[in-house]
Amino acid sequence: MERTLILVKVDGVQRRLVGEILGRFEAKGLKLVGLKFRQFPREVIEEHYGEHRDKPFFPNVVGFMTSGPVCALALEGPEAISVCRKLIGQTQSREADPGTIRGDLGISRQFNLVHGSDSAESAERELALWFSDEELVDYSLCDEAWLGD
Repeated sequence: MERTLILVKVDGVQRRLVGEILGRFEAKGLKLVGLKFRQFPREVIEEHYGEHRDKPFFPNVVGFMTSGPVCALALEGPEAISVCRKLIGQTQSREADPGTIRGDLGISRQFNLVHGSDSAESAERELALWFSDEELVDYSLCDEAWLGD
C-alpha cells in the first residue's frame, strides 16, 4: 500500500469542488486516511513549495495558497501516487484530458484546483509536513479484498 498527499487548493474550495474531488478518489477505490480543512500558516505553504523558492512565481503561489482555506487529504491504496496523478491530469488544465479532475473542472494553469505528490519521496515529505502520525488513521474497509491487485 502506498500513501500520498492531495491538496484541494483555494480555488477548488472557493468553487465548492471539495466533495466532487474527494469523491473521484474514493470512487477509484482509494482510502481516505487523513483529512484537514483550514487556512494553513504561511510557513507550511512556503515549506511545501520550497523547491520553487527561487522561481519568479513562488511569491504568487504562496500568496494564493494562504489567501483562503485548503483541504488536505491523505489517501492510501495500491500505487496511490500514480493513480492520483492520472486522476488529477496535466498541470495545464486546458490541456488536461477529459475525465481527469483538471480536464473536467479546470480552465487555468495557475488555478488548477489540486496538488498531488509526484513521487514516493515527495509523498513522504509532504505527508509529514501536513499531518502528524497521530492524524493518519489505519483501518480496514470491507471491500479492500476486491480493490487490491
